[in-house]
Amino acid sequence: MFKRENKILIELPIPKHGDMNAAAAVQELLGGKYGEMSTLNNYMFQSFNFRGKKKLKPFYDLVASITAEEIGHVELVSTAINLLSTGNTVPTGPDTAPLQNGKDARYSLHFTSTAQTAYPGDSMGRPWTGEFVTNTGNLVGDLLFNYMLEIGARTHKMRVYEMTTHPTALTMIGYLLVRGGTHIIAYAKAIEMATGVDVTKMLPVPSLDNSKFDYAKPFMEQGLFNVLYTWGEEDYRDINQIWKGKNPETGEPLRVIHGTPEGAPVPDLPELPEEFAPGIDRDDYLRILKRLQSNL
Repeated sequence: MFKRENKILIELPIPKHGDMNAAAAVQELLGGKYGEMSTLNNYMFQSFNFRGKKKLKPFYDLVASITAEEIGHVELVSTAINLLSTGNTVPTGPDTAPLQNGKDARYSLHFTSTAQTAYPGDSMGRPWTGEFVTNTGNLVGDLLFNYMLEIGARTHKMRVYEMTTHPTALTMIGYLLVRGGTHIIAYAKAIEMATGVDVTKMLPVPSLDNSKFDYAKPFMEQGLFNVLYTWGEEDYRDINQIWKGKNPETGEPLRVIHGTPEGAPVPDLPELPEEFAPGIDRDDYLRILKRLQSNL
């Protein structure tokens, strides 16, 4: 089972003005083929369905712990989309077309389906599908797929990074470039542990150097490129049998941290009366409050 904390992984800048087309581009990093919903569900089903958990515990622990982190990545990308949707409409009467910006937005679903929040689909509005999940049950095959999935995810992140100058989007992507690069190394080390083959020498990989991405540098300086978290209190500690030695990119020692990142507060999204969201006016609120107090 999972334990939930009411935090997001990092603090994101709260914008005065969003960027609805940047939000559309970031959707690819959520529900695209190589988005965070794909990395989450691939690793989650692989961990659920893993055969020989005790016999091959370090590999199970690795996939399971990264699964937990990917839930946080889905939340972080969704939060970035929500913040990028700030200030794109105005709370006026329906006859003044308060949602008229939605006509010119590349992603009208943000205005019609989700009250200007994240949608479980890609940057063109196609819903995420379970067909993106690969879980063959073959350990080396699944690890190799995960390695390539993380490489594809990094490529998409770099491209979306170059599509916008909005600091909220760039902060989120900068963080994920660092953490995703860490996962590439983790799966490469797991494959080498299982097979003796250094796949980084066999396959072309986009550079894991984050020095060109200004918004990634603060997270590199925090050493987040060298860390894997267990995401459990006592379990999943055997990842230290795989995640050890030095980071091949930085030469710095690799560390396992038992537990979770510190995290940051979850932004409290304001009401959007023009979207009828949350659809609770003052009179409704007072009635709800009265019913809640009557049950105390």
